[in-house]
Amino acid sequence: MPEITKKDMVSFIETNIQTFHTKRLENLLNLKLNDILKRKNPYLFKAKNLVTAPDLVKSLLDAHLSSQEEGIFGGFLEELAIFICSKIFGGRKSSAEGIDLEFEKGDTKYIVVIKSGPNWGNSQQVLRMRDNFRKAKRILRTNTLKANITAVNGCCYGIDDNPDKGDYLKLCGQRFWSFISGDENLFTEIIEPLGHRAKERNERFLKEYAKVINKFTLEFVKEYCAPDGSIIWDKIVRFNSAKRKNIELIF
Repeated sequence: MPEITKKDMVSFIETNIQTFHTKRLENLLNLKLNDILKRKNPYLFKAKNLVTAPDLVKSLLDAHLSSQEEGIFGGFLEELAIFICSKIFGGRKSSAEGIDLEFEKGDTKYIVVIKSGPNWGNSQQVLRMRDNFRKAKRILRTNTLKANITAVNGCCYGIDDNPDKGDYLKLCGQRFWSFISGDENLFTEIIEPLGHRAKERNERFLKEYAKVINKFTLEFVKEYCAPDGSIIWDKIVRFNSAKRKNIELIF
């Protein structure tokens, strides 16, 4: 079986992790306060008793950035998994709708949907994945002699000790990285290179983050605080949730 050298893996990670840091910074610099206010739940932040503008702005910004970073980093991990699998099993990006990776081991063809962690979707999203698996199997069986096609939901971290879901396998954490590489220890070996120049890049991010906090706080106080300094929650809720058009509906 072909092998991937540590040098190859480290080189890929150190080169491509730059994209994560670049996108993370670009996302921060392109943000607008009102865009965040539109997307986040004002009732939640009121329930947390956030009474000062800096605290509220920081909570809003951190919640937004956290969800965005998960998506950006998930894309990086998907590319890493495909790269590793390509070196070991000739894996490749799938052209099938909703499928990320396909490759062969022996007489079995695997079609893989890659997610960051095990709790990635609701029941409807899981049903959509299952439907994509069915469609991909149907198409592949008309184009290949391989009758044995196995669907896999691969999760880059986490644990699921009941991987057999009936019509597909759910392989998380160590199981997933071992599955695409044949190496039981790969899941621990990829962690160290991820820190390549992380301190330097994070310092730049934090400088810009501080500027955004200050800028958004000034904007927030001007737009959503009363002259006495109190937060006008009614105005925030109306901006976030009030209907924009008068449309007559019959219930």
